[in-house]
This record gives sequence, C-alpha cells and structure tokens, in this order.
Amino acid sequence: MREATQTPARLLLMIHGFTGDENSMWVFARNLPAECALLAPRGIYAAPQGGYSWRAYREGTFGKPSLADFQDSAGRLLRLVDEYQVQAGIEASQFDAIGFSQGAAMCNVLACLYPQRVRKVGILAGFVPFGMDEWIAKKTLAGKPYFVTHGAQDTTVTIERGRASVALLEQAGANVTYCESDAGHKVSRDCLRALETFFRGED
Repeated sequence: MREATQTPARLLLMIHGFTGDENSMWVFARNLPAECALLAPRGIYAAPQGGYSWRAYREGTFGKPSLADFQDSAGRLLRLVDEYQVQAGIEASQFDAIGFSQGAAMCNVLACLYPQRVRKVGILAGFVPFGMDEWIAKKTLAGKPYFVTHGAQDTTVTIERGRASVALLEQAGANVTYCESDAGHKVSRDCLRALETFFRGED
C-alpha cells in the first residue's frame, strides 16, 4: 500500500490478474497521482498454476468466467476498501479502480454491482464477464468514466473480445476512452501514458 501524500486522499484500488499477487500492479502506478492512496490486495483464491485468482477454480471454465464467479470477491473487496479507509483515515465513499486481465473483469463487476462506490475505472487487457446482461440493459454505468486499453496481438484475451467488451460497456452507459495498440497481453507505453492522463483528470 502507498499512503497518500496529501489529504483528503483519493483511493485507487489496483486489482491484479490471474496468477498475480499484491505486487503485480505496481508497474502501472509509477506516474499515477501522488495524492492517491493506492491499495493493491492479493486475490482470494490460490491459482492451480501458482499465484492467486479472484474466482474459485472450476475445471473447464478457463477464459469463461461469469458474474456469479466474481460476486463474492466483489463483496470482499468492498469490505476491504471500507476497512482500509477507516484504518488510513481517508474518504473512500467513492474510489477509483484499475485492473489487469481477470482483475479488469473484477473491476467491471465492482462498477456494475456498486456503481455508487466506484468513480473511475481502468480496464487493462480485460473483458466483461458473462451474465451481466441485466446490468448492461439497466445502463448501470451511465456517465461513468472508463479507460480501456487492449493489444491487437493479445492471444490471452483476444482483441475481438476486448472490442466487444468496449461495446458492452458503452451499452451500459459508460463514457469510454479507448486505447488500442499493436501489443500482446500487456499495456503499451503510449496507452500507459494515456492511462496516467485519464487518472490525473478531475472528471
């Protein structure tokens, strides 16, 4: 965790991807706003390949997670945010969230289930899980600022799925800033700079 250098601080929740841990997301935090308190938790479930996951392992479902798979973790993350804001003495009735791959899917679930709590969202090489049709139809993300980046050469989460996820987020009402690059399952330098600009903004 990085403590804020100013008060009041804004909390930014950083959610790692499949097989990651609490250290995985700090590469994206180097030039994020210094007044932010950064919270990077470890996934709840041990992944069979090592590292951690935000959903329990179910054979035959790799790459096909649903909303139901993430709901328990979403509730736990929200409780963690509430505990941290009391511990750190910061205001986090609204917080920002950024996630990579599976962590990005987790961000989408958090924003849809708790739209009043999540202010801005960064989706890095991620996707919208299955089973979110109801939240999309209700325009749950109406006006919510989103930054989405995806690599055209991504073979883990394909560019087709990334683009389809952008369309779903826009259907749900999100105000999406999209950065696509000729990268694999990672964030390009240009898109990383755009991400930093997005989170430095006041919207």
